[in-house]
Amino acid sequence: MNKKIALITGASSGIGYETAELLSRSGYIVYAVARHVDKMSDLTKLGIVTLHLDVTNELTIQPLVDKIIQENGHLDVLINNAGYGSYGAVEDVPIAEAQAQLDVNLFGMARMIKAVLPQMRKQKSGRIVNISSMAGRIWTPLGAWYHAAKFAVEGFSDALRLETADFGIKVIIIEPGAVKSNWSQIATKKMLENSSDGPYSQLAEQAAANFKRTYDADINKHLSRASLISKTILKSLTSRNPKTRYLVGYGAKMSVFMAAVLSDKHFDQVSRKFM
Repeated sequence: MNKKIALITGASSGIGYETAELLSRSGYIVYAVARHVDKMSDLTKLGIVTLHLDVTNELTIQPLVDKIIQENGHLDVLINNAGYGSYGAVEDVPIAEAQAQLDVNLFGMARMIKAVLPQMRKQKSGRIVNISSMAGRIWTPLGAWYHAAKFAVEGFSDALRLETADFGIKVIIIEPGAVKSNWSQIATKKMLENSSDGPYSQLAEQAAANFKRTYDADINKHLSRASLISKTILKSLTSRNPKTRYLVGYGAKMSVFMAAVLSDKHFDQVSRKFM
């Protein structure tokens, strides 16, 4: 039997990197793509094909997908991991920055999916794994655009799942909680750049301090490792009947549970206190 072919975006660090390594060790032929190919040299040593790709550059996506299909004759798995968090008060964040975040986190994912769907429909099989977040199910101050992107990923994935079911394609959403990665560094940096000087400065400073307490592994001994998420992704790929959603990692289940059982106003109070 031919080995399964997996394409992973945002594979230069964190969840994407760990998933590329795990899938390769589990017998998949892995194509790991990212903007920073130089950070994937260790993956290359494992036999993983590492390639440059920016998911916001539409002209380069289809040629890359076509190359993978030509080399293997099929494409079985797409893992949309590329994304980042840009925080700041709505009043402070430039619309251009908000558009950039949506371009990567939502439209980049959509570009990748549109490129692989014709082949998956043709072979009547495939799994599309979209990395969302617990932030697609809850809300916090200063995260409006990140939450908007992840809420959109959730709704987009649900609709896609219905559209592709008749073609044997399964769409899976992974919703990580707090994970040790450079995500929090970027989010905190943007938060302070956008909102540390102005009417939201006190909130931004408090939120930045909270991010450090939550995402610094030396402080928070319960912080999840990216390997936990990669193992969950592999589970979703090997399960005969995968869940539509996998909520996993530090704080994820508790946060989403509280958002579900509390009134919006009560959850608002919890969220503000947490931040």
